[in-house]
Amino acid sequence: MIEKMMGNYIITMPDIGEGIAEVEIVEWNIEVGATIEEDDLLCTVMTDKAAVEIPSPVDGKVTWIGAAVGDFLAVGSDFIRLQVAGEGNADGDSKIESSEAEITTPIKTKVDKVAISADDRAEESEPATAKQAKSISNSANTTSKARPPASMFGAPRPEGEKAIASPAVRQRARNAGVNLNYVRGSGPSNRITHEDLDDFIKGNTAAIPGGPLINTSVKEIKVMGLRRRIAAIMQDTMQRIPHFTYVEEVDVTELESLRAKLNLRRRDDQPKLTMLPFFIKGLVKSLKAYPQMGSHFDDENEVVYQYGGAHIGIATQTPNGLVVPVVKHAEALDIWQCAEEVKRLSEAARNGKSAREELTGSSITISSLGPMGGIATTPVINSPEVAIIGVNKIAKRPVWIDAAFVPRDIMNLSSSFDHRIIDGWEATQFIHHLKDFLESPASLFIEE
Repeated sequence: MIEKMMGNYIITMPDIGEGIAEVEIVEWNIEVGATIEEDDLLCTVMTDKAAVEIPSPVDGKVTWIGAAVGDFLAVGSDFIRLQVAGEGNADGDSKIESSEAEITTPIKTKVDKVAISADDRAEESEPATAKQAKSISNSANTTSKARPPASMFGAPRPEGEKAIASPAVRQRARNAGVNLNYVRGSGPSNRITHEDLDDFIKGNTAAIPGGPLINTSVKEIKVMGLRRRIAAIMQDTMQRIPHFTYVEEVDVTELESLRAKLNLRRRDDQPKLTMLPFFIKGLVKSLKAYPQMGSHFDDENEVVYQYGGAHIGIATQTPNGLVVPVVKHAEALDIWQCAEEVKRLSEAARNGKSAREELTGSSITISSLGPMGGIATTPVINSPEVAIIGVNKIAKRPVWIDAAFVPRDIMNLSSSFDHRIIDGWEATQFIHHLKDFLESPASLFIEE
């Protein structure tokens, strides 16, 4: 049998820039025992900004993976070990039969911080063989225990008959969504015991005769990846920033008419105008009059950074959650360029192909739910920004004009502001300034 020198190679979590100290593992593309080549994709990690793919720097065979999906890893920490031809970069090099290498190192799993009872701690300290023996014994006991007859399930108690159970059993039943009127008790006076409740839940066959089945299942969904980041950001934002929301009605009849006429001139292969490019141009003009609305507030250092350029974030729903791609320097774009940039950024975000720089640097954000936008919303500020513009759906409404009701296209703007930096009167003036541009869309194209 031919032998060759094999070495151990440790891959550490690379520095992916922007001062990021740790990342979250959101997907593995390899497993222990896999043979990989240089530049093969190892995993995808989530930073505060975006998902980043990590490639392999060398060829080798995976012998150890140091994290599970959902774990956080510090930049520079060991997270994969390979067997490679040659010396490798770690201690423990050895000659290994080239036909097969034994791989025994387990994958590390993440353990949530929870309260552990004395019994739990004792069980954790048991050797693996003892745990297995205990598990087999418990399984045998469960199997040998007499199951209640099928008649125990399904039929409710006669009217007026009360289910007898201890408070602890009743609490467990409430938590599991079980109606005790459908559980038969095996204790004295037909008292329902914990075992009776366990058997009922395992059976999962209770039903009112002729009615639908009772579903007692509970699906556990781990919050991780982008959803975990969104949750953390939203919680932090709502705890730190005193929001106030201002709702204003806008007549977009003329704007809708102009949008339809402009779209008639476009070829099928050219992006059509939605409402967003008009809102972007309206914001560009309004920010010139109220530059404080396009600011970042560094509350730790108590400094407001007021931006001259208009960097408009577009809140975009993706299969993985909400992201905010940014139209950079919208003040330098015309209406068609705005439309093309919104389309490009939105498609990249939904396909998970956004570059990190495309998801950072917004100075004010537009949040729109399109035709499902509701009557009013309370959008959450995209911190460290100080304002967000919420666009609601358009509805045809009767409006009193010149002694008669006239059908008009009406939309509400629901916009939130950081009350530490923006006063209510300022916000009102700003939204009315934007409203004037939207209700007289020709003014959007007049250079001042």
